[in-house]
Amino acid sequence: MGEAKQYIQAVYQEVMERDPHQTEFLQAVKEFFNSIEPVLERHSQLMEENILSRIVEPERIIQFRVPWTDAKGKTQVNRGFRVQFSSAIGPYKGGLRLHPSVNQSIVKFLGFEQILKNSLTGLPIGGGKGGSDFDPKGKTDNEIMRFCQSFMTELQKYIGPDTDVPAGDIGVGGREIGYLFGQYKRLNGSHAGVLTGKPIPMGGSLARTEATGYGLVYFTEEMLKDTGKSFKNQKVVVSGSGNVAIYAIEKVHQLGGTVIACSDSNGYIVDLEGIKIETVKQLKEVERKRISEYVLEHPTAQYNEGSVWEIDENYQIALPSATQNEIDGTIATKMIDNGVYAVAEGANMPSDLEAIEIYQNAGILYGPAKAANAGGVAVSALEMSQNSLRLSWTFEEVDTRLKEIMTKIYLDCRDTAAEYGIPGDFVSGANIAGFLKVSNAMISQGVV
Repeated sequence: MGEAKQYIQAVYQEVMERDPHQTEFLQAVKEFFNSIEPVLERHSQLMEENILSRIVEPERIIQFRVPWTDAKGKTQVNRGFRVQFSSAIGPYKGGLRLHPSVNQSIVKFLGFEQILKNSLTGLPIGGGKGGSDFDPKGKTDNEIMRFCQSFMTELQKYIGPDTDVPAGDIGVGGREIGYLFGQYKRLNGSHAGVLTGKPIPMGGSLARTEATGYGLVYFTEEMLKDTGKSFKNQKVVVSGSGNVAIYAIEKVHQLGGTVIACSDSNGYIVDLEGIKIETVKQLKEVERKRISEYVLEHPTAQYNEGSVWEIDENYQIALPSATQNEIDGTIATKMIDNGVYAVAEGANMPSDLEAIEIYQNAGILYGPAKAANAGGVAVSALEMSQNSLRLSWTFEEVDTRLKEIMTKIYLDCRDTAAEYGIPGDFVSGANIAGFLKVSNAMISQGVV
């Protein structure tokens, strides 16, 4: 066994012994470690500096109590988290997730992925993540406001425009960011750059809402183009119906593809004529209803409970944009049997390790989340730039920059994979390209 492989195994064993119950975090680390051996073999200094042990340990983890009062006047208590994982190349940057599943393992996995994703954008931002096990579903606006105010009262002690700049994630959209920003401003004065994904009048960026979904499709478009394909006349399935999924569907249709299915946590709709995106926007962004109500307006569509990946229709491109580990080995096999030749991830880690292995063994095109869904954080960093300049760019300016960034990320993944002797392996390409920038910065700064 080579020295690099031994080193990787030793560090992974160390991580497992420290955090044996953090399954999502261990999965993210394992996926990263699986592709990093060629870099260590070529750059032995990374082992001498023990970079792997350093990069998998967060610089700081903050956990706190979030008390708030519900609509009946009862006091409720949730847990709040912020993992400030790596500031090697810039201030911590990463979203806040509000979902009952949120725990330390989830925010660590997301924060770890964020280090590499942010590095790939080429922008000077480090990796972090946070959130709470609070469930915004079914809550009134006032309940959500009171929760956000309590959450930010504690979080504001640890963040700042040049320190840590949170954004949105699952359960955190413009409404929640507005409440969070209002409380930060109340306690600290106006620092527009402290949160991104803000509503436009508060210093938000045009195209931020669309950024992750559009960016996902721009990345996929480049991946397809390299093999002589495109979205034109292709059938596409998108999981989810939140922010990422909605704008991925919109952009696929603009590029000539047809999205035939999307979903929420209860079930999925199939509309072979193409998902009517305005209906989905109305249901999800305005009325905050379940996707099942789509069929009331479009009776030729079908609604089924369960996972959208149970669909039996033939389709060519899959854009999983719901949540982590929604695709396992069985589902991956079914997708390929249904005719899928390209998968690109809009959610964070939606495919488990077995599914990734099946994609790679089948030789299909696969864009991993840390590369394919980096558009959101890229435009968040552009929002920070606009806030610092006290300027607002046009939608077209931001969208053009987004497309340039996603194209560069794709080319970096492709070219790095080829340079390290694994052409076409975009997982390894993304991991290596992101890791090299961060590790070089860490070495330059000494043991800190």
